[in-house]
Amino acid sequence: MGNHTDILIVGGGIIGLTSAYALARAGLSVEVRERGELGQQASWAGAGIIPPGNPERTANAIDLLRASSVRLFAPLSAELREFTGIDNGFRVCGGIEFLHPEDADLPDRWAAEGLTLSEPTAEELRHREPGLTPPPRPAYRFPGMGQVRNPWHMRALVAACEQLGVRLRPHTPCVWSSELLHSYQHVILAPGAWAAEVVAPLGFTLPVRPVRGQIVLFRPTQPVLSHVVIDGRRYLVPRADGRVLVGSTEEPEAGFERANTEAGVRGLIDFAIGLVPALAHAPIEKCWAGLRPGSLDSLPYLGRLPGHERVILAAGHFRAGVQLSPGTAQIVRDLVLGSPPSIPIDAFRPDRQPNFSLRPSFRS
Repeated sequence: MGNHTDILIVGGGIIGLTSAYALARAGLSVEVRERGELGQQASWAGAGIIPPGNPERTANAIDLLRASSVRLFAPLSAELREFTGIDNGFRVCGGIEFLHPEDADLPDRWAAEGLTLSEPTAEELRHREPGLTPPPRPAYRFPGMGQVRNPWHMRALVAACEQLGVRLRPHTPCVWSSELLHSYQHVILAPGAWAAEVVAPLGFTLPVRPVRGQIVLFRPTQPVLSHVVIDGRRYLVPRADGRVLVGSTEEPEAGFERANTEAGVRGLIDFAIGLVPALAHAPIEKCWAGLRPGSLDSLPYLGRLPGHERVILAAGHFRAGVQLSPGTAQIVRDLVLGSPPSIPIDAFRPDRQPNFSLRPSFRS
């Protein structure tokens, strides 16, 4: 091929680095090019919520990808810790989700998947989370819901890739050429929110756009919450050290502008205090924002790029990049090695029509 490196990965976020790790573990030589710092976009910014999953009983393709992926998270975390000495903060802390009217079908879907869950009474909620002021909506508790500390996880992935000899090239935008495409056995495209502009020179239109999400981090003097709390598109995530992460806005109109806004931060603060009043007295440690890669139907694009047999697309994971990353990397590895994908991926074809009926059972 004219290049000693087997695989080029364009994009050094959670999807690109997890794929690089999986491919390097399979014995392939891998190069990762990232336009900025490694793992510093949506991968670093997110909350790291890991919902439960049962791949044997999922009802649709996106839930199967989620369930298959999250089942890999605990062993991957242990493997990374043993390999690098870096703890990524993965732990099962349990979660509570409050339903909105448009979510009325979710309990039946969760039950059909065989997930362990309960519908706690108000008294049970007070016992488990005395600092929580629940909204007047149905609540469901998932003892198997977990979380990971995104920045720690990214550091572990970078260190693991370095140890495996992956050539990591931050601040290296990909400049397409015929020579480049023919210099590698496969090119993996995992460029996050920049997917549309990266794919365009290959003659393919990919409807992925940046969707800004803002986050606020509280630092209470003592723990105020133990469960992940999900309320529609927003959430509270209590870290093991007592900090509470609050997110997230969903702002497609922001384009590639990553800055926080006063209105966005204020809305998250009000939301957090409404659920956990004690946070009104907690200092805010910092605020930040990330750019999620949103597709038209909020589903990822996975598979070979039409017209380019050796180009594999792994993009558009929107809010679920972290939770879907181990399963996505497994699929990328399968495609590179010529094996049947570990799960069917037809629903994620790059040339599919948007499927707005295929709704995931967990948003975050």
